[in-house]
Amino acid sequence: MNTAIQRPHWSSANQALMVAEFARLRMLLGDEQISEPQVQSQLAEARAALKLEPAAIDELTEAFALSGFERALLLLCAGVEMDTRLVSLAAHAEARTLNGAISFGLALSALPEAHWSALAPVSPLRYWRLVNVDTNQPLTSASVRIDERILHYLAGVPYLDGRLQPLLRAIEPSSLMADQHRRLVEHITTTLHGSSDAPAPVQLHGNDSLGQEDVAARAAARFALGLYAIKAADLPQDPHELQALIALWQRESVLVGCALMIEAQDEDSFSTISRFVEKCDGLLFVATREPHELGRASLNYCVNRPGAAEQRGLWKDALGMQAKRLNGGLERVVGQFRLSARMIEAMAGNFAAADEDDADTGLWNRCRSLRLSPLSKLAQRIEPMAQWDDLVLPESELEQLCKVATQVRYRLQVYEGWGFAKQTQRGLGISALFAGESGTGKTMAAEVLANELRLDLYRIDLASVVSKYIGETEKNLRQIFDAAEESGAILLFDEADALFGKRSEVKDSHDRYANIEVSYLLQRMEAYRGLAILTTNQKAALDPAFSRRLRFIVQFPFPDEALREAIWRRAFPALAPLDQVDPAKLARLNVAGGHIRNMALSAAFLAAEAGEPISMRHLFQAAHSEAAKRERAITEAETRGWL
Repeated sequence: MNTAIQRPHWSSANQALMVAEFARLRMLLGDEQISEPQVQSQLAEARAALKLEPAAIDELTEAFALSGFERALLLLCAGVEMDTRLVSLAAHAEARTLNGAISFGLALSALPEAHWSALAPVSPLRYWRLVNVDTNQPLTSASVRIDERILHYLAGVPYLDGRLQPLLRAIEPSSLMADQHRRLVEHITTTLHGSSDAPAPVQLHGNDSLGQEDVAARAAARFALGLYAIKAADLPQDPHELQALIALWQRESVLVGCALMIEAQDEDSFSTISRFVEKCDGLLFVATREPHELGRASLNYCVNRPGAAEQRGLWKDALGMQAKRLNGGLERVVGQFRLSARMIEAMAGNFAAADEDDADTGLWNRCRSLRLSPLSKLAQRIEPMAQWDDLVLPESELEQLCKVATQVRYRLQVYEGWGFAKQTQRGLGISALFAGESGTGKTMAAEVLANELRLDLYRIDLASVVSKYIGETEKNLRQIFDAAEESGAILLFDEADALFGKRSEVKDSHDRYANIEVSYLLQRMEAYRGLAILTTNQKAALDPAFSRRLRFIVQFPFPDEALREAIWRRAFPALAPLDQVDPAKLARLNVAGGHIRNMALSAAFLAAEAGEPISMRHLFQAAHSEAAKRERAITEAETRGWL
């Protein structure tokens, strides 16, 4: 219905018809000051003013298939709320003071074509909750009151039912849309138009939640309907409460003229969603990540984020002339970030309003900051501080890390531009395994790559992600990758042994599922558009079949004496005061880089407390403190000549 958006004259004409209808009711209740000819003349004049547009009461009557008596009963209930003269007549007829309600007995005796079934629980007035009935009284004396939402609707006052407002969110169609999504809208509307039955529910599954909203809103608009969304988690699981919500929504969908989209997460109860879908009429969409059974036959469409070629076109459309400010930056953005059309539109609008000298960097940083809050709840963000000069590794390992950065940077050109994506099933992801003892620089290397590629770095402790409950590990991993998909952040999975160290030999159902979890992680890493890194202290624990699915395996060796000396030389900032610190002597201490940095920092605090420059004496104390933490004694040969 479109009461809220009628032409300006409609509201006064609708009000005039209500006044005429109330006059007719006063006549039926015995008002001698008004005659039948007067009533008919008043009604005819009001209908002429409507100019063939339906009044609110006529829309309700048709939409809910009200009989003549039910229509009159509804108007009588409205009249005792709005017309003081009608209130007096009804109160006199009932011999009691009215408080916004009449008795069913009064309606039966005063209104024509009366029938008892008008207030049956399955009748339109009761089922659609157009009126409220006091069921604690006998039916003839039961109080009948018009629902407040319906009262305002009849008066031409538009608003969303207050009981639904906290649950629903209005969705407006986006002006920017990917071509593949436009084609989906065409297919959906053509299919629904071609069906003679009630519209089948439409399930939109895929990784583009905003795209799902846009497709649903555009499709609803083709039927002159608005769109509201409700979270599946807000659907009541109690059957009676769910049925009440269904009736309330269906009534509202008729009053407002709108469709509904249920936004579902994997952890939501799809049995509740299915019950809602099964009993709810009207145009209904269900947005999910993966397709699910919905209780009745449905139309199913995949809505994923646009690919690189379409994103490039969307960016150019959204930026318009502003695209000239970018010097190759757009290609880098398209290659790294996979955004919905609506997000591209928003980013382009912010970019156009900004006045920046370095437009490429400005656009990149805006995209980089998008939608990171969900990932922050699932992983620890690391502020990357390390640079290439801070990383001390053999030349071959440094070359491997440079190759990782190169493949991330030129992935789009090779896969999309040169057509290699059509020849591989491994996706556009870059997966790497960093193997080595604790403190050998695995996390630092991830920081270096994050700085080099200007990407955010998030560390995920796999030991905390892996669950003893079947299926929970997959769900945790899915949430992490889904949250990171748009930003293209670097994901660093620490303690890979927690998952990969499980037996690959299948002895029972738990072993079988452990292998499924490993395969799922590798599958998501391969499909992930960003860089995903696994770290392990025990490379030997990994099954060779799993290792073959990783793009890079970088071994971080325990540093020899020459490498340790290089690490010691980088351990002290330029401003740190040093007193005859000898990196060559320090390098005899057989520890990894992480421990070296800890000792350097600890010695700095000892020197600061003593008011002295950092000396070998402070480093000697720091070395023994670090050894105590590791429960490994330092030999006399390692520190000979320090003091």
